[in-house]
Amino acid sequence: MKKIGILTINDYNNYGNRLQNYASQEVLKSFGYSVETIVNTSNIKENEKNKLSKAVSKISIIKNKSFNEFFMHLNKSVNLKIKSTFYKRIYLGRLKAFKGFTKSYIKETDFKIFEDNVPVDLANEYDYFITGSDQVWNPNFRKGSSIDFLTFAPKEKRIAYAPSFGISEIPADYVRNYKIWLSEMEHVSVREVAGAKIIKDLTGRDAAVLVDPTLMLTEEKWLSVSKIPTNKPKKYLLTYFLGGISKDKKKIILEIAKKNDLEIVNLGQLSNQVAYQAGPGEFINYINSANVFLTDSFHGCVFSILFNTPFIVFDRDGKLPSMNSRIDTLLSTFKLESRLAKNIKTNEQIFEVDYSHVGPILEAERNKAMNYLKTALSVDEF
Repeated sequence: MKKIGILTINDYNNYGNRLQNYASQEVLKSFGYSVETIVNTSNIKENEKNKLSKAVSKISIIKNKSFNEFFMHLNKSVNLKIKSTFYKRIYLGRLKAFKGFTKSYIKETDFKIFEDNVPVDLANEYDYFITGSDQVWNPNFRKGSSIDFLTFAPKEKRIAYAPSFGISEIPADYVRNYKIWLSEMEHVSVREVAGAKIIKDLTGRDAAVLVDPTLMLTEEKWLSVSKIPTNKPKKYLLTYFLGGISKDKKKIILEIAKKNDLEIVNLGQLSNQVAYQAGPGEFINYINSANVFLTDSFHGCVFSILFNTPFIVFDRDGKLPSMNSRIDTLLSTFKLESRLAKNIKTNEQIFEVDYSHVGPILEAERNKAMNYLKTALSVDEF
């Protein structure tokens, strides 16, 4: 049986990442291929450097304190340590759930690769390599790793399946490499219109804009890997914010919950211990059963659409990069711009979502993606 190797971000703390990885695998398996995800640890060393830098910074702050200030800092540190131990336990519970989902549903390699350490025979082990989907081309996350452009493989084996840049413009330091690597990609597609424009500007190529792989699987398929959460309320307002919850958002959440007699479940907040430890399977179930879902997450919007769940999407707060280009493309594709928070004016609008037109659009988008992959994988040979 012919083999495909997926190169993506291996993030065991992000719902969208784990679910798009699973979806890509299942879509590719439908063509009769053996599929596995190659574990890429290219960005781990960079994260370790950042942690070391923060530790050194803390030492510098302490050594410049007076005697009294030092002991005040020490007392504060003890309290923080107690809190950090408590939160660490919650985080480890979440990590266990994510790794459990991965072990159950995603076939990963038992070896790892990283920049400057790719096995010389790797290119011969697979018939094709797929990069994507997720933000594998976001220089803020991946630091312009050549692995994410499959440069270790012959050109004819390189396929981009709905990857994302996550940004609307490539920083100058990365332009030269991106231009070369994208030009050498045999089959190139992206997940948002802004990404297609980047490729056009850099290479002159027209890249297909494809829906995220998570939209390629049916509602029934997703529910088959879902899991009922512990102590899930009967009626609830669900939130999942990657950029944090501002005071204005908290006010909106509380008002909607109170007015409609809904409990609040926060998937992205450590303060909501049980929900925070929910794995990808529970994430699916929570969205499917929610009375309404408030989010700034791209994949939060995707699963709301798949399950016809009323949702409201907000701009992202905080330091994380804006996901607006991906979400804008998604809402525009499915004619659901009405779900932007700025367009919700009444309580009735919160819950009344017209999904009647989504089915035909979704079918057309799925056919478009399948045709792209058939061409890229030379499926007519089978």
